[in-house]
Amino acid sequence: MQVLNNTFTNLPERIAGLGELAENLWWSWHPAARMLFKTLHRRRWKESIHNPDKMLRSMPADLLQAASRDADFVAYYDEVLADFRDYMAVKACLPLHDDTPRNSPAIAYFSAEYGLHHSLPFYAGGLGFLAGDYLKECSDLNIPMVAVGFMYPEGYVSQRVSADGWQESVQVQLDRDAASIGRVLDRDGRPLVVPIPIIEPTIYVAVWRVSVGRVPLFLLDTDIKENDPWNRGISARLYAGDQEQRLRQEIVLGIGGAEVLQVLGIEHAVVHLNEGHAAFSLLERIRDRILEGFGLEEALQRVREKTVFTTHTPVPAGHDIFPFALIEKYFSGFWESLGLDRQSFLALGADPGNGDGFNMTTFALRLSRFKNGVSRRHGQVANQMWRKLWNNEGETEAEAPIKAITNGVHVPTWIEPKMELLLNRYLPQGWLADHDVRSIWDKIDEIPDQELWETHVWLKIKLFNVIVERARQRWSQEQVNPSMVIAGGAMLDSSVLTLGFARRFATYKRADLIFHDIDRLKAMLKDPWRPLQIIFAGKAHPDDHPGKMVLQKIVNIAKDPDYAGRIAFVEDYGEQFAQYLVHGVDVWLNNPIPPMEACGTSGMKASLNGVPNLSILDGWWLEGFGGDNGWAFGGEALEGDRTAADAEALYRLLEEEVIPLYYDNAESGMPGGWVRMMKQAMQQTGAHFSARRMVKEYAALFYRQALERPCPQKKATTERSSS
Repeated sequence: MQVLNNTFTNLPERIAGLGELAENLWWSWHPAARMLFKTLHRRRWKESIHNPDKMLRSMPADLLQAASRDADFVAYYDEVLADFRDYMAVKACLPLHDDTPRNSPAIAYFSAEYGLHHSLPFYAGGLGFLAGDYLKECSDLNIPMVAVGFMYPEGYVSQRVSADGWQESVQVQLDRDAASIGRVLDRDGRPLVVPIPIIEPTIYVAVWRVSVGRVPLFLLDTDIKENDPWNRGISARLYAGDQEQRLRQEIVLGIGGAEVLQVLGIEHAVVHLNEGHAAFSLLERIRDRILEGFGLEEALQRVREKTVFTTHTPVPAGHDIFPFALIEKYFSGFWESLGLDRQSFLALGADPGNGDGFNMTTFALRLSRFKNGVSRRHGQVANQMWRKLWNNEGETEAEAPIKAITNGVHVPTWIEPKMELLLNRYLPQGWLADHDVRSIWDKIDEIPDQELWETHVWLKIKLFNVIVERARQRWSQEQVNPSMVIAGGAMLDSSVLTLGFARRFATYKRADLIFHDIDRLKAMLKDPWRPLQIIFAGKAHPDDHPGKMVLQKIVNIAKDPDYAGRIAFVEDYGEQFAQYLVHGVDVWLNNPIPPMEACGTSGMKASLNGVPNLSILDGWWLEGFGGDNGWAFGGEALEGDRTAADAEALYRLLEEEVIPLYYDNAESGMPGGWVRMMKQAMQQTGAHFSARRMVKEYAALFYRQALERPCPQKKATTERSSS
């Protein structure tokens, strides 16, 4: 396999390895590598929005030649490049007790979205960030993995908010030549094009590769001349709103992704589905087993024994269900290749509790031996949701078909570099390499309170500077109404207690819960001695009208002078601003309707950096809340609308605990009790809610077993055909 990466012919030979670094996202979670590019040219690093690929393409030859003759820069370059090459040379995979080099990765990971870096906007929210963190941690642990996803040239939603507060979508085309991505070539050196088998008329995909450290991520792209215009748009945008186009996306991702791996010669043993969007890949694996000579039942069993399925969705509306007629339209020529008739094929996706369509989650659950939710609570909810598939009442947690592996965040990505430098001084040497060891984080108690507080204040000021600069740019470049500049946060005060709320604007997440009693909230916002302010960010799905209405409500409140400039909505929330926000706010607010939060990882990222959570007891916070690392409410079961009760609990916590603790700094100018809570937040998050702990659990509970399970012996081989 060849990959046509971006070439940097302008790089002097002495520092030509900068191109090698730029083409692997390893740099995105290693501060020394990012600093190398920043040191090369600070202004151009900023102008590229921290994208070394884009930066290097625009660098004049004289500046690069000067850098190649700078002894200090070259010494730093040699050190970083050596670290990268040492990293890439590691062979052992300790979580799988495996140090044997493999010709092909053992595990294929499928996801509809990946949140890796803002220069590759292939994500909508938490599911994508989780997938991105997962690949990075699998790279760090050298899990033998290959990943498959979609190339979305138009991304998800580029958000602009109009003067009346309404979310508008802006078309922004991905510049593929200015990102760490390369086109996969065939054996003759031409761009690889793969036809998707069975489906008629034929759909073709091009293939792109992103190197995520040691893990290759292959992205499928239908925007090529071999396809007709209708098919070219299949991969245009994440989560197409049209139901038929959504089905076509999932066919291409699943069946097309499996076929691409076959064409590339990647004979993986295990498939891991991150949600049900790519579950059709299992059909292609079943067909492969039948072509190898197995009967249908043996083929089904072979695929089940080697499939891991992770469900993230406790909300019924979040599961893809396609009308049977639509499934028949696209698969009527496929089920015969599996030895199935129409009824038996459709039965694979039939939900006993809802028989009005082909349910992708039901389908994935039926064909997966290993199944999990993404927190303990979500595991319980998922088993209850899908109990009719098994009809095994009264099982214990150990016997439940759907296990629980709580999500975690990739610590090297989400720990702020300045905070990491502070930890380097007080935690054991090399702590980051063993950050899933709980005792390491106990050493945080040795950090002087004043140093931790000053670091947080620095990060908070950095956040506010970014917000003001974004507001200034919109004012100067778009001449927006001045009220939108104020709504964007231009009047925020870095000395004021600041809540952060950022996530997808779905109604069940209740972004507007804190506005339930306007007068009570205003009293806190306008308190002359102990004021409160709130930063909101996030996007509603383009077709989610109720979500857009909640967003509009908050934007219009942020514009209202009666709220004293204490409410801000920062538009076009993405990976880069998320970094600033989770590092810089004082409190992370989360208040969905329970039990609709599967896990949630943004609060983990904030807590990792010493930002306490103020959260409803749902998702990860049921496991994460320890009594002294933040605040919790809403744990009681309530019938009917719980809005008033949850709002009352939230206000009471703010008035009686959160605000007094933050402003209790009469003697030293530093809130000692608050800093102690910051330390507890970090200690109780750093190890247990890390992606390292999470990936090791997948390896121990699922991957090892799947790889060790015996496979039926291969029978007479039938020639593979895509017709």
